[in-house]
Amino acid sequence: MPLPKAELHLHIEGTLEPELAFELAARNGVELPYADTDALREAYRFEDLQSFLNLYYELMAVLRTERDFEDLAQAYLARAAAQGVRHAEIFFDPQAHLARGLSMGTVVEGLSRALDRSEADHGVSTQLILCFLRDESAELAMATLDAAKPYLDRIVGVGLDSAEVGHPPMKFREVYEAAAALGLRRVAHAGEEGPPEYITDALDVLGVERVDHGLRCMESPELVERLVRDRVPLTLCPLSNVRLRTVDTLADHPLPAMLDAGLLCTVNSDDPAYFGGYAGDNFRAVREALGLTDDRLRELARNSFVASFLEHDEERRTRYLAEVEAYEFP
Repeated sequence: MPLPKAELHLHIEGTLEPELAFELAARNGVELPYADTDALREAYRFEDLQSFLNLYYELMAVLRTERDFEDLAQAYLARAAAQGVRHAEIFFDPQAHLARGLSMGTVVEGLSRALDRSEADHGVSTQLILCFLRDESAELAMATLDAAKPYLDRIVGVGLDSAEVGHPPMKFREVYEAAAALGLRRVAHAGEEGPPEYITDALDVLGVERVDHGLRCMESPELVERLVRDRVPLTLCPLSNVRLRTVDTLADHPLPAMLDAGLLCTVNSDDPAYFGGYAGDNFRAVREALGLTDDRLRELARNSFVASFLEHDEERRTRYLAEVEAYEFP
């Protein structure tokens, strides 16, 4: 039985395994430029964030119908549950789908079919976070938020992802103000490839409650002090960091130093089909590469529930935290 945990940094499109990609391509008459699943897996070798994003967006072409999005989410939830995930706050990228001619309804309704059954099928509670593409315009982000308004009963918050460098948080001030006015929770990718200043701006300009990645905060002692003081959660993705060359090897990852500094760190999988592992795989990998103790792993699991957007259901959060404390490591 794996350690119970929440997953707070997970792009549903990034869970598209090669086998499902080929299955959906066949279903929808989409021609993939790869001979087979092995050839596609070979393409999952990235030089940097942009080389990953190129393939990530290319493969989205196989997602066409509500059933496709349902199957995608269902496959993720089954894998996540098997690795101890009890609660998942799932990112999705509607702009990438709207640009292909799909409707917001196709995406949200399809994902919701799987998410609505998730507790019954997998014992996993879920929430959905709409992400804006930061390398697209702020106007397009605002239009995306408008398109999502009929579905806000299914969406808990907004996030900001895609290519970070050259696209500072300031660009999205107005759309985040609009999201806040709608009562949506706010998170943003910052400090993965971008500088520590992007983290500060995400906090001060966008009003984020949680920082996705946040790795480069360690370059600024003042920022670390602030994040510790304000208990701002960081959603780290160790295997992703290695695959995208943000850190050279897992043994070089600053996670232990971040925990020692008192930062509220969580461990997540990001885009697990592309980066070599789901949530439990990331926990196992950091345990082995960084020599984390059982107490440290329990701290990371505890942090994941503390950092989750479960304020509407504190009884559930308390129950999950009790599962973490009662867990006996093998």
